[in-house]
Amino acid sequence: MCHVIVTCRSMLWTLLSIVVAFAELIAFMSADWLIGKAKPSSSEDVDNRTGGPQEPYHPTLGIYGRCTRISHMQFSRRDTLCGPYAENFSEIASGFWQATAIFLAMGIMILCTVAFVSVFTMCVQSIMKKSIFNVCGLLQGIAGLFLILGLILYPAGWGCQKAINYCGSYASAYKLGDCSLGWAFYTAIGGTVLTFICAVFSAQAEIATSSDKVQEEIEEGKNLICLL
Repeated sequence: MCHVIVTCRSMLWTLLSIVVAFAELIAFMSADWLIGKAKPSSSEDVDNRTGGPQEPYHPTLGIYGRCTRISHMQFSRRDTLCGPYAENFSEIASGFWQATAIFLAMGIMILCTVAFVSVFTMCVQSIMKKSIFNVCGLLQGIAGLFLILGLILYPAGWGCQKAINYCGSYASAYKLGDCSLGWAFYTAIGGTVLTFICAVFSAQAEIATSSDKVQEEIEEGKNLICLL
């Protein structure tokens, strides 16, 4: 018989698992990993809100995407265009960034799988006599290691020609030059930290769903068990 078991700790672990997976996925897809040096606006660029000239624009560069401002020849205005600069994997600007993409993608795939499975842990707590929480926690720990490897390798690619075009000639491996780090990089770091927190917290979720109080509720014949 299926028993729906919901505890404060198991629900918190499930929510954190989903948040971490989405945070890492959004960061990976974003072009805001590097914020390039300011591009001065021309005299024709006018801010529609103030009527004055627009502030200098900062192009952004991601692992495989970028955001830049393009000019419209007919309308004397500029729009920001975001999209992938690499049409295939081999066109990613640096071998280090290719490795980063691989490690991050592997970590994110594991996190998304765990996030999907975590939703069903309310009904199924074990498979083949093994706790789903413990298995998911182990997978989250492995995913965290993949994410760390990707984030360590990413700065090694700052010396590629693509990064130099955005960050100036002083950019090199582990040196930003005229660039600064964007929100996507910090989100990826924060998601990695939360991944290990989830891996540790999965043990607490397992303890909460197999506690004596839960067993007492099951023995009383209850199918829906909610405990703080």
